[in-house]
Amino acid sequence: MSGPPPRARGTSAVWLTRLVERRIGLLFAAFLLLLALAAGRAAWLGTVRADDLRGRAADQQASNLEVAARRGAVTDRHGLELAVSEDAVTVFAHPFLIERPDRVAWQLAGPLDRSAKALARKLSDRKRGFVYLGRKLDPEVGKAVEKLEIEGVETVAEPRRRYPQRELAAQLIGTVGTDNYGLSGLEQSREATLHGENGRRRLVKDPLGKPISIVDQRRAVPGDDLRLTLDAPIQERTEAVLEEVGERYSARGATALVLDPRTGELLAMANWPSVDANRPGAALSPAHQNRAVAASYEPGSTFKAVTMSGALEDDLVDPETPFSLAPTIQVADRVIKESHARGPAVLSAAEILAQSSNVGSVTIGLKLGARRFDHWVRRFGYGRPTDVDLPGEGSGIVPSPGDYSGSSMGNLPIGQGLAATPIQMAAAYAGIANGGVVHRPHVVAGARAPARRVVSERTARRVSRMLEGVLGPGGTAQEAKVPGYRLAGKTGTAQKPDGFGGYSKTKYVASFIGYAPARNPRLLVAVAVDEPRGEIYGGAVAAPAFEKIVSFTLPYLRIPPD
Repeated sequence: MSGPPPRARGTSAVWLTRLVERRIGLLFAAFLLLLALAAGRAAWLGTVRADDLRGRAADQQASNLEVAARRGAVTDRHGLELAVSEDAVTVFAHPFLIERPDRVAWQLAGPLDRSAKALARKLSDRKRGFVYLGRKLDPEVGKAVEKLEIEGVETVAEPRRRYPQRELAAQLIGTVGTDNYGLSGLEQSREATLHGENGRRRLVKDPLGKPISIVDQRRAVPGDDLRLTLDAPIQERTEAVLEEVGERYSARGATALVLDPRTGELLAMANWPSVDANRPGAALSPAHQNRAVAASYEPGSTFKAVTMSGALEDDLVDPETPFSLAPTIQVADRVIKESHARGPAVLSAAEILAQSSNVGSVTIGLKLGARRFDHWVRRFGYGRPTDVDLPGEGSGIVPSPGDYSGSSMGNLPIGQGLAATPIQMAAAYAGIANGGVVHRPHVVAGARAPARRVVSERTARRVSRMLEGVLGPGGTAQEAKVPGYRLAGKTGTAQKPDGFGGYSKTKYVASFIGYAPARNPRLLVAVAVDEPRGEIYGGAVAAPAFEKIVSFTLPYLRIPPD
């Protein structure tokens, strides 16, 4: 048997040995390289990424949640709840714990009533440690989500705002946003009172995601309740009457308010079209406006009581002073006519107001003169807010005498060429009804209501007697009656500016302001209807609404007949 020579066998063995050693060396080098890489990775994770990783680990085991404070309730004067906070559930997730976002989104879409696609977008964003999936949901939704037992998806209880009476005083009360902050109305202006102080809660979980500790780091402090002067039955009746008028005359909008002239307390403040406070997005934007404080309009004939009050206070006229009046009167380049054509007539000051004579009112305004007329206009509070405790109050528009044109004193005494809000008109008439003293209108019970005198008690009493004539024979609202009660008030029919320096021939504001009982007023009602169709006169459109509101409210408040 033969084989390779001895030298050849020795060379082969050496080669094999060297090959093995080389491979062992390469393997050792690979191990060293991997070890170096691991050490480098560990060093990088322990230094560069340390804070981020610690944060992620902490996020997986601990969450800091803000606990919304329960807002205070809003009630009417008798304690009926108009706005309350109730228990709700918020669903949130930690995206970095969600392994299959698409599947989880599909599971949650039904209970949350959300788009699976939209949920998947939120759940797939692993850069975010926390995302809301649904806010202020029904408690039943929270239970359904909890039953799914999805890792990384959790629920927390928080309060949500609800309005048990729905449309009742919705524009006045306002709304609250998802984050529990007021957006409009009293909810916004009384935010500091109603909101309370949010708390903070720390939730700690074990490695399996099960809660092991819930610590309130700062307890939530509930907001204070807010009691209003509103009377829910009066508010409800006022809104019903306003809706009937608005729909009957296809009006653009309407407002009405009821107050006690002795105190300035607002018993009702209604706006039409109505808004369901629980579904504010379902109503058009203009419906959200509280017209009673924010909408300015030219008052027209209701303003004539101010002109008359100034003339009486300055001893320029008395109720029996006769005036020989032509069918028209010219002031500079303007010819003023009556709303209903008539021939020459002799009317007393009282008859001028009762019959709403434009010619007579301008004649009396000219006797006052621009300076004194402006004095009384501002004395009654026009041109500045009433400081009612509601947000968004307008100031109206009152020109200064220096800005008058030659025909201004032919417009202003009959309520044209200036603008006022319904609350300003109501406050002015409350001064007449209350013996010349105006109390600041207010809707929050217990609020301080400073008073100021605008005219003497004698002048207020005389104007009040003259306003009784408006509802008497020959007056512009003689059909408005409440059996057993003597009423006082004034109609208004004002043309709206057309935007071109003139007045519209088709757009009007019909209004009526009155009070009862006339000799001992305890109730004042103001109604304004914007752009009624079919009828335009305050006596036909607004006065019947006044009558219906007063007919309900007088017996409801047990106010005895005259």
